[in-house]
Amino acid sequence: MPNIIILFSLKLVVFLTMFPLCANAATYNVLDFGAKPNNGTDSTKPFLQAWSLACRSVAPATMWIPRGTYLVNTIAFSGPCKSARVTVQIDGKIQAPPRNYWDIGNYGNWVLFQGIDGLTINCGILDARGSQLWDCKRSGANCPQGVTSLTFNSIKNGIVSGIVSVDSQRAHMAINGCNNMKVRKVILIAPDQSPNTDGIDIQSSTGVTIIDSSIRTGDDCIAIGPGTKNLLVQRVACGPGHGISIGSLARNPNEAGVEGITVKDVTFTGSDNGLRIKTWPKPSDGFVKNVLYENIIMNNVRNPIIIDQIYCPGTKGCSDQNSGVKITGVTYLNISGTSATPIAIRFHCSATTPCSGIKLHNVNLTYSKQPAKAFCFSTLGTSSVGQLGASLSVGQLGTSLSVGRPSPGSCF
Repeated sequence: MPNIIILFSLKLVVFLTMFPLCANAATYNVLDFGAKPNNGTDSTKPFLQAWSLACRSVAPATMWIPRGTYLVNTIAFSGPCKSARVTVQIDGKIQAPPRNYWDIGNYGNWVLFQGIDGLTINCGILDARGSQLWDCKRSGANCPQGVTSLTFNSIKNGIVSGIVSVDSQRAHMAINGCNNMKVRKVILIAPDQSPNTDGIDIQSSTGVTIIDSSIRTGDDCIAIGPGTKNLLVQRVACGPGHGISIGSLARNPNEAGVEGITVKDVTFTGSDNGLRIKTWPKPSDGFVKNVLYENIIMNNVRNPIIIDQIYCPGTKGCSDQNSGVKITGVTYLNISGTSATPIAIRFHCSATTPCSGIKLHNVNLTYSKQPAKAFCFSTLGTSSVGQLGASLSVGQLGTSLSVGRPSPGSCF
């Protein structure tokens, strides 16, 4: 019998040498590095120490933020990391220092993750305490620009799940130069009149997915910037705010294009806009193509469907030129609900670069219990029968370009 035990032990050693068991994931608790919840102590340094060890771990590692409220100044969690996956588990609240918007407001980012392949962030509340900065901006005083609450730069294979962000100074979340990012079950909240509080800003990123989320802000729920490709937005509730916007584009003449955008199963409630594409009236090499809006519900939305190629907020920085952004292949499929204004569809495209391939299928929008109207300028497309009123409202802007078979309730 002893010989059998020895033989089995030797075989086990050989097996473990050839096929080692997976190492246990390491957990680094910010409390172990001096973080002090609920007492107003700055926890920035302990957070960075815990992150440093988690990022340097060869095995999958977790940075753990237990329950409690932690004051944190501007902070950058940087890679590359050694393991294939680093997790930040937030069971508490991360809060910006009180009355400190002057100190952090000029840094651009509050909580920044950058240069990481394989990042997961779970749960937690981020409170940027933006109200004092908003008051400063409303007063017309000289104020800092404010920070984005949560920024991702050059992240690959990232997952953000269950985050709640309240009262951002500017945007709640920014995704820049990322690849294969999934954002799910996030709640982003700022008052209706809070200035520039976008929900999620995206640019120069490929393969981003935003699902099962609620965004209630004072600006765009989602802003899709230059260089965005293969984006899916699904099962998102938007409003109040300025809707889901592609743009603004053509701010710079050599911007990358936007393509492969899908927005589906989304509800807009009380927002200024619903589905919006906006470009400055400037020369540009940019483009927008292959966009699908599907299964959308509008509840009292001021501009449910809008393409605005003369976008010029505050009439500053505008020119008398036409937008060079080429918009092609945009489909609106199964859009229903109520408009807060008589004109529910407004396509004002570039006079020199008309929109083309615009498709309206089963678009049913009403205003004051009557079919809403549509307005088109320099737009080519087709439509199926829907419940819109006048097929064209031109005003003093010129005539619409239309192709296909005209049908009631359509520009085309």
